[in-house]
Amino acid sequence: MKKLFGVIGLGRFGGSICKELSKEGKEVLALDADEDKVNEYKEIATHAVIADSTDELALKELGFRNIDHVIVAIGDNVHASILTTLILKEFGVKRITVKAQNDYHEKVLQKIGADEIVHPERDMGKRIAHSIISSNVLDYLELSDEYSVVEIKAGEKMQNKTLMELDIRAKFGCNVVAIKHGKDINVSPMANEQIHFDDILIIIGADKDISRFEKELVVDDD
Repeated sequence: MKKLFGVIGLGRFGGSICKELSKEGKEVLALDADEDKVNEYKEIATHAVIADSTDELALKELGFRNIDHVIVAIGDNVHASILTTLILKEFGVKRITVKAQNDYHEKVLQKIGADEIVHPERDMGKRIAHSIISSNVLDYLELSDEYSVVEIKAGEKMQNKTLMELDIRAKFGCNVVAIKHGKDINVSPMANEQIHFDDILIIIGADKDISRFEKELVVDDD
């Protein structure tokens, strides 16, 4: 079944996550209490709704119990962020990622069981969105508006195959610039280099090409 995502809070951070997930073809339920922000995302998210995320009944009626991964990206209202996270935990949501305002907020979120806590001043929306889509994507660095470097853990589809067999450059337009084997790193690997389980590939390319590469060879079913 297709994985469902929820984004609560459509400020700069939540909006960035929503745009990236939607661009990758994911089903996204976006929620905010601000009508203007919701209207801005009506054509971007699968569904965009106006609601108070601390209203348990409203979240239940909207189907948040059935969403696989919810990103709580509420702005400055720490109380609302904590209460929303608690409600989602009680619903039994499989994975909850929460934006923390400060270290105290982070400690509370850890105690109530948030699965992942992020600090938007330290993390880019794009990087987090790609890690949400696949746990194999370890890091994502923007070089420009169109080009990025991505660090990817080799999945089952790549195991025991050489770079020549995968033909990443010809099929996807991306370049493997290095492969990490444990503590060793091989820069500019040869075409006959064989990829093993848990090797880490460092790939450079256009965002659209990296996206195709991720969808075909990287995205896991977790």
